[in-house]
Amino acid sequence: MIIGIDGNEANVEKRVGISEYAYQLLREFSELQTSSIRQVQDLRDIEFRIYLKDEPLDDLPKVGHGWSYHILKPGKLWTQWRLPLDLYLHKSRPDVFFSPTHYAPRFSPVPTVMSVMDLSYLYFPELFKKADLMQLQSWTAYSVKKAKRVLTISNSSRDDIIKEYEVGSDRVTTIYPGVKDTLSLVPHVYGMNELESKYSISKKFVLFVGTLQPRKNISRLIEAFNEVIKSSSHKVKKSGEDLELVIVGKKGWLYEDILAAPKKLGIEDRVKFLEGVTDGELTLFYKNALCCVLPSLYEGFGLPVLEAMQHGCPVITSNISSLPEAGGDAALYVDPENVTDIAEKIQKLVSDEKLRNELIEKGYKQVKKFSWEKTAKATLKVLEEVAKQK
Repeated sequence: MIIGIDGNEANVEKRVGISEYAYQLLREFSELQTSSIRQVQDLRDIEFRIYLKDEPLDDLPKVGHGWSYHILKPGKLWTQWRLPLDLYLHKSRPDVFFSPTHYAPRFSPVPTVMSVMDLSYLYFPELFKKADLMQLQSWTAYSVKKAKRVLTISNSSRDDIIKEYEVGSDRVTTIYPGVKDTLSLVPHVYGMNELESKYSISKKFVLFVGTLQPRKNISRLIEAFNEVIKSSSHKVKKSGEDLELVIVGKKGWLYEDILAAPKKLGIEDRVKFLEGVTDGELTLFYKNALCCVLPSLYEGFGLPVLEAMQHGCPVITSNISSLPEAGGDAALYVDPENVTDIAEKIQKLVSDEKLRNELIEKGYKQVKKFSWEKTAKATLKVLEEVAKQK
């Protein structure tokens, strides 16, 4: 059996969201194939053919038995004509083609399985650049229509896909993502004291991790943080140091108002925007934060919730979309549009050590439910089912 995979999202240097999802699946597929212990199915007779626009990066799985890369040039309109052309003309076609993105080949003789993370572009179109929005809406619509199966990462997103694209429930499958193991990435050459000096942060801080974009609801988080520190009864001090808000993430789009918010509220000295934080440094931030807050308006899943729990960081997150699926009973939930609710939950968590410890223990249990190995095995099962239906 030949499984073709669009590997372009994984073949990038900085991976977040779909890119991380695609990379982790490729890595797990390769490890499952080369492992001497076949826990689910024997993969010796499966050939993985990874289709790329460019040569594979060094950290992608190496070429070996049953694992190869198929480079197709040029890259322009790649899924529209270059990839379909090869699938039609190549004598040895895949038995199934997997696109771990919203975009499948427009024309293809091969049955296709695709992944859709979420439908934020339909529910919050004003939060996207016009060109990105048009592509997401158009290309995802035709891809979902022609795909034999659609994979998604939460039951919330599954319900949205079935409703918005009017596809049968038997064609849409929820497979939860895993959590990247970063426990071993804590820098050995320095610790939190050095990070405090490097980034000029205090020992008491609330953490946010994610791309700076309106859907993440960061402006309301900053407003809520302002309510916490402006109330005389809400001061959190130790050794003369006040509570700070640390926002870790790269600039996405429509981020200007987010960056301007602290100055408008007069708390620019209490809010830190950090870009270029390494995985190892992020691990230290999780381990030392009083809590991590993810008050998103919509998420396909919300991996930072589980990443925080993995490192013993209690979590506050939104009570909508997929976030309760990620957080389970191990998080405090807020109405993301209610600034006062967010502020009250932050204050409750940073001032109640017993509650923090309870959530930390629940978080360790919650995160064990998710792994990339489970994700890969469940995905392979779907791919084999579709291939056998030819």
